[in-house]
Amino acid sequence: MARNGSEEARREGAGPDDPAEIGRRVLRLRAERGLTQRQLAEPAYTPAYVSTLESGKVRPSEAALRHLADRLGVSYEELATGRPAELAAELRLRLTDARRALATGAPEDAAALFRALHEEAVAHALAEEQAAALLGLGDCLLESGELTGARDCFAAVERLLADEPLPRRVPAIRGRATAHLLTGELRYACYLLESTLDELDAAGLHDPDALLLLYTASIAPYMDMGAHARAAHAAELALALAPRVSDPALVAGMHRGVARTLIAEGRIAEADASLAKAQELYRHLHIRTELAHCHWMRGYVHAQDGDLEQAESELRTARSILASKRAALFTEQVEVELADVLRRRGRTAEAEALLRPLLTNGDETGDAGRGAGMLGAGRGAVHAGGAHRLLGLIAEERGDTEGAEEHYCAALSLLERSSAAGDLADLCRLLGDLLRRTGRVEAAMDAYRTGLGHRAAPGTTTLGPAPATPPM
Repeated sequence: MARNGSEEARREGAGPDDPAEIGRRVLRLRAERGLTQRQLAEPAYTPAYVSTLESGKVRPSEAALRHLADRLGVSYEELATGRPAELAAELRLRLTDARRALATGAPEDAAALFRALHEEAVAHALAEEQAAALLGLGDCLLESGELTGARDCFAAVERLLADEPLPRRVPAIRGRATAHLLTGELRYACYLLESTLDELDAAGLHDPDALLLLYTASIAPYMDMGAHARAAHAAELALALAPRVSDPALVAGMHRGVARTLIAEGRIAEADASLAKAQELYRHLHIRTELAHCHWMRGYVHAQDGDLEQAESELRTARSILASKRAALFTEQVEVELADVLRRRGRTAEAEALLRPLLTNGDETGDAGRGAGMLGAGRGAVHAGGAHRLLGLIAEERGDTEGAEEHYCAALSLLERSSAAGDLADLCRLLGDLLRRTGRVEAAMDAYRTGLGHRAAPGTTTLGPAPATPPM
């Protein structure tokens, strides 16, 4: 019953502690219990006072509310706010259950739980629980590849927590940056993370959990942009922060991020050991999506080390876990990397069969109208570029130079818009070699020059100065 009253107040623009809403609540509860105004008022107040209160013409004092709550058999908080006793604690327990559902099951199933919790938190004006539900919903939408919806959820969390200390907003900022990264907006993802790091430093808010989350999240866009030195520095800072962080999920994420910088430095054994630590933590926490990411990265490690059989095994395990969770975008990205391993193992037809369903001719359209199973400019742009690159190699191997050029140019467009300098130089070399072999020397020179432009200053970006290093 209290929930209905809160919803009515919300529709009329009144808050749950508005005098008119409190008056309606007192009237409703009194009627339900069959009490007269005199019975409710005595001995401390008059029937006239109760009548005035019920009409919303007076704001009751705390003493009056406590007297009325006692007579009505409800808690002071429930009468004052319309929230049933222990509602916030109950919602927090259900939020934990929803998080568990996301960790172990399909994101759309968990999303339904978070939406219901958000509606209930809104009905009772519980801002903190609203923010927690939206944060969980944003994570669900990230997994299912609904990137625009995910960004909207994280932005709404930031608005709800606008008056809270910045570290409270960091998980939402990290989520929004991840959504932009998956969309292909690498530079903007870096801007969000770096500007937040600078803001934390300027305010002297050196919260270890917040800093670890931000430094770990920045590694992926740095690597894709070719800013390897900056990524390595972020990894060093994350490692230094880890002993001060008690959340095992944050520490596991740190190990997974650090592994990527170790791979780039050729420290394969150390990268695999870092991933093994992350994997063990995720297994203990029953977080299946992140466990799949560890298998995914271990597959990449084995591929870099030339062990293609083990790489295929790890990538197939990752794909199986992600597909069972219906984590569409991540499944598609793993399939691109699995296709690369299959091509290198001589199983070109299998690789091509994996890649073609992932791409459409709508790469220019972005996220709008894009269905599941379609990588492109607005959804997994870096991996879409990788898929075109692989199809170009396959076309070259069977002598289809026209098809190869078409795929290389599509990949070049996607990667240039994403600022994915880490892959652009190699792609420009492939395109230049193809153009040279077909007699188009000037065009080949242009492709090589473009590639050299991305190779000219290894490890640099156009991002400006790196964030200030916090005191450790």
